Amino acid sequence: MKFQFGLRRQFLATTLGLALASSFSLSVSASEFSDSYSAYQAAVSDKNYTDALKHAEQAYQLGKSLYPKGSIDIGNLAMNMGSVLEINGKKAEAFKAYTEALTIYQANFDDDAVELIDPLLGAADTATKPKLAREYFNDAIDIAEDTDNQMLLANTLMAAFDNLSHTPVYNRTIQKYAIRAFDIYEEELPEDALVRVKATYTVGMIRKSKKQNSQAIELLNKVVDQFSVLDYSHPYELASHAQLVELYERKGQSDKSTQHCIAIGSMRPWLDSQEQVPLFRLPPEYPISAARAGREGMVQISFIIDESGFVTEPKIVMSEGGSGFEKESLRAIKRWRFAPKFVDGKAVATPSKVQLDYTLAKS
Repeated sequence: MKFQFGLRRQFLATTLGLALASSFSLSVSASEFSDSYSAYQAAVSDKNYTDALKHAEQAYQLGKSLYPKGSIDIGNLAMNMGSVLEINGKKAEAFKAYTEALTIYQANFDDDAVELIDPLLGAADTATKPKLAREYFNDAIDIAEDTDNQMLLANTLMAAFDNLSHTPVYNRTIQKYAIRAFDIYEEELPEDALVRVKATYTVGMIRKSKKQNSQAIELLNKVVDQFSVLDYSHPYELASHAQLVELYERKGQSDKSTQHCIAIGSMRPWLDSQEQVPLFRLPPEYPISAARAGREGMVQISFIIDESGFVTEPKIVMSEGGSGFEKESLRAIKRWRFAPKFVDGKAVATPSKVQLDYTLAKS
């Protein structure tokens, strides 16, 4: 039996053979183990991971009395326990279970055996130190590289990227994990495969971070195109529209960003009680004369967000600190872009207000 955890890998809930009667301890019956393991499988099937953990731990303890020390059966039970420990947020205990499984697997399989990938990924995902996680991921990638299974390699690379991209060890090498995975997905999967679309978004954001804006725009538009055929909004579609607004505005192509402002407005409800967050925000410059004088300020501006998400009719409501702050605030806010409000399926002009605070860093 297999069940999936997250988007990274599958854990094996292996059906353990009960025909090893000669190795059974007299203190535990085969039926006790079988009942516990069956309960674990049923809990996993029902996605009841609290019960799954309880029964996985029971099956593991009973299995240690039934099967020879260091046998692959014990390794499988440790893997099952590690997976549900991880799902239940018990990372330290999960890491211990995964590394035990890894030790057993290493003793039972060759160094480059594909069976080692799952415990390596489990240990990497639950390791508390990013450098240690990177070592486990690199070992898993090395094994996947030696197989003919390109999808296995791509999934392993993406698992490493997903985990390490938010850690201090994130660098260009880890960026290349996602790019390589994306290249494989393009070869192996249809355009509308969700894993490929998500990888397209990821690589689009990498290109954006490297200021490769034309490539980022091309990739993020592909994400939008794939999700546009769905009858529901997906977070990746919304995020791609928002990123495209910023990218086009920074290139001075407001006409192209407009369609994405409108798309977001049609996807996201406008709450009159909340402050509308700009999709693109050009920060005002601090007036030089005020900065030299050590003067701070504040400007409140009312304006209209039109049907295309442009700021129109900006007016000063209140200000402090002098006319320089007002001038800079008006200059900046005219470049801001918003998602327009939709009423009965149509974009409508809507009033809004914002306050810009000018403060100097304290030395």
